[in-house]
Amino acid sequence: MLKDAKILVTGPAGAIAYPLCAELAKDNEVWGIARFSGPHDREKVEALGVKTRRIDIGAGDFEGLPDDFTYLLHIGAHIAPGEDFDAALRVNAEGTGLLMSHCRKARAALVMSTTGVYRPHEDPWHAYLETDPLGDSSLPGMATYGLSKLVEEGVARMCARQLGLPTIITRMNAAYGDGEWGHGGLPTRHFEAIRAGETVTLRWAPNPYSPIHDRDIFEQLPALLDAAAVPAPIVNWGGDEPVAAQDWCAYFGELLGVTPKVVVANFPNAQRGVVVDNARRLAITGPCRVHWRDGMRALCEARLARSAR
Repeated sequence: MLKDAKILVTGPAGAIAYPLCAELAKDNEVWGIARFSGPHDREKVEALGVKTRRIDIGAGDFEGLPDDFTYLLHIGAHIAPGEDFDAALRVNAEGTGLLMSHCRKARAALVMSTTGVYRPHEDPWHAYLETDPLGDSSLPGMATYGLSKLVEEGVARMCARQLGLPTIITRMNAAYGDGEWGHGGLPTRHFEAIRAGETVTLRWAPNPYSPIHDRDIFEQLPALLDAAAVPAPIVNWGGDEPVAAQDWCAYFGELLGVTPKVVVANFPNAQRGVVVDNARRLAITGPCRVHWRDGMRALCEARLARSAR
């Protein structure tokens, strides 16, 4: 585990970064930067013991932010509906370069990309390799996201070489957990929809992913940072068990004692499935410890328990 390090985390109020901050802040000096657009985002992050600064990385103004971090965890991202590609590139691409330049003294940087950068494959169970074709994919309702994250990867690769900053680029799959902050990832959104009697809309039948639990993300982080290098390696970051969203929705239904309402809408230019080949990550971190059924049962139990308080 990471201890006694000075760590900068972007997007600390987000579904992936918040539980990481909660764990890291126990044994490290953690700083978090974001625009903090939510009404209580900053206060909840600071309650973890995280030092915060309100910063728009796309603006490149880091006044008041130290530059002597041990590690940079760039997890935050511009994710918005519509087709404002300029705004997405300004934050996800330009902002990444400006941020890495500011943190050039760091021992290592982790830049989180997305498996949404892969070119859609006609087989929904195709396990994407890091060397597979890229581009031409559009997340439903977020046309700018995949493209801007792909450009971000290029910027991060250049900065690693130009600055001599050891970097690792991780392509995140479907993260989830049983924490109380945010939506908790795609499976958690589906759980809450089923619980509320709402319809879950999936992009294909079947619609498989490689879901990964917060606990595995936290435990694998140190090894991934140790693997940071120049040039920057690219690693898929997903769970070891491919599972269709239809199956985890059915499991949530069993746990809740209801029949989920699930429909399929074939979104154009979207990946039919987002299963990843984890060979590179397994060589670095070893296998995941949280099986998907165990993790999603814990998710269900935790959220029901909080509702009963």
